Amino acid sequence: MQHINFYRQRVAINVLAKDMANAREVYEAAEGHAVIGVLAAQFTSLKAGIEEVTRWMAEIPAISIGLGAGDPAQCYHAAMMASALHPAHVNQTFTGSGFAAGALAATGGQQTCINALVSPTGTPGEVLISTGVSSSRGTPARVSCDAAVRMVQDMGAQAVKFFPMGGEKSLPELQQLATAAARNGMTLIEPTGGIDVENLGIILQTCLETGIPRIMPHVYSAIIDPQTGNTRPEDIRKLLAIVKAVV
Repeated sequence: MQHINFYRQRVAINVLAKDMANAREVYEAAEGHAVIGVLAAQFTSLKAGIEEVTRWMAEIPAISIGLGAGDPAQCYHAAMMASALHPAHVNQTFTGSGFAAGALAATGGQQTCINALVSPTGTPGEVLISTGVSSSRGTPARVSCDAAVRMVQDMGAQAVKFFPMGGEKSLPELQQLATAAARNGMTLIEPTGGIDVENLGIILQTCLETGIPRIMPHVYSAIIDPQTGNTRPEDIRKLLAIVKAVV
């Protein structure tokens, strides 16, 4: 069974890997406190995605099926891949998280952690929930962090993913969202967008101070070698050192 191994039950990092060999070295560099993302957007069909992710899950104990830059067009594929495979984690749009929860429940995959994507508005205490296929092209829907968290819980997801953060740009908004999540009994928040070795510490600290039990920052392009496409294990070790220093 796939399982997210949080450092001291508090923090795990969500990262990408170019291929299986890179995934293995990245997971080892994180001492197992990582979730390796495989993006639904890279597959031409649902069948191809299921076959490839099956291979990854046989080697890596914690796989996260991603959308690919929060692409709402991938929410169906990600949900159906997750329902067939029961990975550790699956990314979803806000509006797609209920569908994913239902699909997973129908196949006995309730242990897979589902996030729901909400976005910054520029106003602490409010988030954008219109992150789905149609809603992202229509009138923006802004709601309070409290309402968003409660709606995510109603839909059967376990976490909010806050994207795109722009690094430290959205810290006050992250603080308000994490506070609302903790207050309502949500156990996981996933800050995403512009996170790197320089700002991970302050982002983690901001979340930890709210009392949210677990944090899973997504760290992507900043730690990928542009020449090889590999996620750099040495950067993973730096990230883990920051996690250990903060938690």
